[in-house]
Amino acid sequence: MTSGQTTGDAERDSGLRQTAARTAGSAAAALAQLVGGLGTAFLALPVLLCVAFTAAASLVGAGLLLAPATLRALHALAARERARLARWGPEPAAPDDPPTRLRPALADPTTRRELRWLVRHATSGLLLGLCGLVLPVAAVRDISFPLWWRLVPADATSTSLGVGTAESWPDALAVVLLGLGWAAVVLGLTPGMARLQANPGRRLLTAGPEADLSLRVAELAATRAAALDAHATELRRIERSLHDGAQNRLVTVTVLLGAARRMASGDPAGADELLERAQSAAEQALAELRSVARGILPPVLADRGLAGALAGLAADCAVPCRIDVDVPERCAASVEATAYFAVAEGLTNVAKHSGAHQAVVTVRSSGGRLRLRVEDDGRGGAEAALHGGASGAGGGSGLTGIRRRIAAHDGDFSLSSPLGGPTTLEVELPCGS
Repeated sequence: MTSGQTTGDAERDSGLRQTAARTAGSAAAALAQLVGGLGTAFLALPVLLCVAFTAAASLVGAGLLLAPATLRALHALAARERARLARWGPEPAAPDDPPTRLRPALADPTTRRELRWLVRHATSGLLLGLCGLVLPVAAVRDISFPLWWRLVPADATSTSLGVGTAESWPDALAVVLLGLGWAAVVLGLTPGMARLQANPGRRLLTAGPEADLSLRVAELAATRAAALDAHATELRRIERSLHDGAQNRLVTVTVLLGAARRMASGDPAGADELLERAQSAAEQALAELRSVARGILPPVLADRGLAGALAGLAADCAVPCRIDVDVPERCAASVEATAYFAVAEGLTNVAKHSGAHQAVVTVRSSGGRLRLRVEDDGRGGAEAALHGGASGAGGGSGLTGIRRRIAAHDGDFSLSSPLGGPTTLEVELPCGS
């Protein structure tokens, strides 16, 4: 076996281990979400019964007395569900204080949405939560059955389904197959089950259009602040680059030229040496000015477009990098520049900190949005760097700057980089902004 084959096998094994770890982690998070939803689903049952009893009592007038307590219980349970959903994703926007009197509540859209959620969560949400609790128990029970099957009474069922008895080792081992089936169901279906359980709450417990408009205004205000901050940061970077680099070189050129002029008549050889040094300093200043100019808006974007510019970044990357770009039309220059710098920062971190063997850059354009992804198979940890923690990936400040530039375009930035890898940086930008 050649060394190339050995390396390829090792990379495949590493990829399989990483995929298995991601699948197990996703299933564990989904199970925790399902069991958490089971708690609010159990509470939803008595609240639903109270609502039904209050509705029946309102036919004889007693419902007016019971309605305030019932509605307060409904609103409190809905607030608890919003808090639970916020731990597993975006927080549903809470509405203004809904009414607790019967007549206003009947006309309140928030209360009606909460009632619809209550019925769904007390039924399908409860069922999904029970599945999230029972399935892993059944899997562990059946997989471990051969370890204790001799302790089971002779007439007791052997499987978690309540059918069949084990009278020999083959029978006991057959139960393990059922346990592996339960485990496959847990790994494959629980993420979808968790989404099914959470979707009614995310859809029905979110405030209406007025709150959405308020949130949008707040988002735009934050985006404007991020744009101004990113602009100020970029100006400071350019000023530092000019002051510490090209300006110092040009001062050196001026000093050397003055010294050479004074020495020209008395020491021509020394004057020539000073002129050579001045020429070298001028060339360095020119190179630094070109570097600053490329940092503002790379000329390669105008000359070769985004695909060509990214191909140049991949060619210069120390880690083998594959580029897959499908952008039929040109985007705004500022958007292409932001995409270029995002990929450049991602590949810089890959080369410096990740320990990766390869990287992939994927860029797509559809629906007026430019979507790009930078993936590597390195050690991960860039999330901790982004949030200021210790990390093997480093580069947190650069990623923070990129996130601000993307926010200035009202775009989306996400980074997935668990310890052990892999790292995936995703950016979405509006093409025409």
